[in-house]
Amino acid sequence: MHNKTIAEISRDLAAGEYSSVEITTELLSRVQQLDSEYNSFITVTAEQALAQARAADERRAAGNAEAWTGIPIAHKDIFCTNGVLTTCGSKMLSNFTAPYDATVIDKFNAAGAVSLGKLNMDEFAMGSSNESSFFGPVANPWDKERVPGGSSGGSAAAVAARLVPGATATDTGGSIRQPAALCGVTGLKPTYGRISRWGMIAYASSLDQAGTITRSAEDAALMLQIMAGFDARDSTCMNQAVPDYSASLNNSIEGMTIGLPAEYFRDDLSADMQQAVRNAIAEYEKMGAKVKEISLPNAHLAIPAYYIIAPAECSANLSRMDGVRFGYRCEDPQDIEDLYKRSRGEGFGGEVKRRIMVGAYALSAGFYDAYYKKAQQVRRLIKNDFAAALQEVDLIAGPVTPTPAFRRGEKTSDPVEMYLEDIFTIALNLAGLPGMSVPCGQVNGLPVGLQLIGNYFDEARLLNAAHQFQQATDWHLQKPADI
Repeated sequence: MHNKTIAEISRDLAAGEYSSVEITTELLSRVQQLDSEYNSFITVTAEQALAQARAADERRAAGNAEAWTGIPIAHKDIFCTNGVLTTCGSKMLSNFTAPYDATVIDKFNAAGAVSLGKLNMDEFAMGSSNESSFFGPVANPWDKERVPGGSSGGSAAAVAARLVPGATATDTGGSIRQPAALCGVTGLKPTYGRISRWGMIAYASSLDQAGTITRSAEDAALMLQIMAGFDARDSTCMNQAVPDYSASLNNSIEGMTIGLPAEYFRDDLSADMQQAVRNAIAEYEKMGAKVKEISLPNAHLAIPAYYIIAPAECSANLSRMDGVRFGYRCEDPQDIEDLYKRSRGEGFGGEVKRRIMVGAYALSAGFYDAYYKKAQQVRRLIKNDFAAALQEVDLIAGPVTPTPAFRRGEKTSDPVEMYLEDIFTIALNLAGLPGMSVPCGQVNGLPVGLQLIGNYFDEARLLNAAHQFQQATDWHLQKPADI
């Protein structure tokens, strides 16, 4: 049962092939037996999951079941979950039990889904390798000596290892697409504002977006159907109608125009990586899609702009973590200043401190105009580039990462080298556009992801394009040898 997709589980439960309790029990058993190898979970909520599964089976027996009733998933540990430890992968929140459910959690609960627990992540979503977590690094199921990507590394590893069929995740600069690519699974980052951020602990508020990690585009459509929609509690959530994302999955893509940005096929993208992506584009051409060369002239400015804007916003958002109201507090503070300094100094890890310091500097008097304001102006240029390109093409395609999964510890001593892992993903967050990572090949036995970028609130077209590719190829069906 653990190899079943979300769509298959939904059909099997409806047909009575097995019960929610049976599949929940099997997956919990796999987590207990195998996750010591991956460290993908921070908290396993076995008792709660079995109670939800029993309730789902009772609901089904009474004839009140819906598509999601009894389907097990897990959540990135950035979503507040009532009565459950919610840590953001940080010592600062290692004792924080959320008193309410985030909107995303609430929606899955209302749909009858079963939550197996909370998944590991880079501390406060800051990282590209899931090595900054206070709870230890996550291993990539394809090679346990390699990273799964970040910050949603726990979500990607758990799905790739068949511990869960799908997981929630978040993407601030590539944190869904990059781990999905490195773990050989499907990652969807929707349009900024498509999903409520209420109850999702903030890193960079103008960039953060909830999304999904699954094994197929079909499953991503099913998850997005539950998550999308307006929420009055989130002022950044857009009041846009939610289409039926599954309805257009099987539409022909003949005549669709796919843009290839010259800037994404760079010299530092290895020949093997580039070939895997171009092979995927050739598959689209076989299906009748047209390919057009385009340009995103300000793409090279995305990383410097992002690493001003995101740290500036995180320095403001994390100011609430002060040892006073909730979370970690140092022992025996001498006075209020000592309480603040030691609680934050002891509670935050190195990467979080680095970004807070950069952000505070960029926002300080005398530097705001030179750095933060300039970065926001560059952000507009990047957004304009995408707007111009998407007037000529339906979708944009390219690589997700410059390399396959790298070895654990390989880049931790050089933050800039680590930041460059997101070179192809960050611009999308600055523009607020939707994007996907779809398995499209392998290099040295490790997965490679194809990035698809769509127009605002055009997730249905993205999912259609991804699903059609997965109908024509089997890269998304590949799994690690020992799974």
